[in-house]
Amino acid sequence: MAKQNCWEFKNCGREPGGNKVAEMGVCPAATELSINGIHSGKNAGRACWAVTGTLCGNKIQGTFASKLSNCLGCDFYKIVSNEEGKGIVTAKEIIRRLKS
Repeated sequence: MAKQNCWEFKNCGREPGGNKVAEMGVCPAATELSINGIHSGKNAGRACWAVTGTLCGNKIQGTFASKLSNCLGCDFYKIVSNEEGKGIVTAKEIIRRLKS
């Protein structure tokens, strides 16, 4: 099975053309080009925990630091971490690429 992006796994509807875009906007993970391909994801779709403004629990999240505890407990994060194993790109490296 192909690796899923967060919006596919969570079915949040915030991807471009999604059913919640009018209400909540397009998720920055779905459009963040600077980390496209990390963990075989589209844009930041498999590194969403490092991106400000993603959706969790029907609430738009803040910065990496403010949402970290939620993300570490997230089923999607756990799946990506398990699938990537030792090849997982660290949050520090993802954030460095986001700032570049």
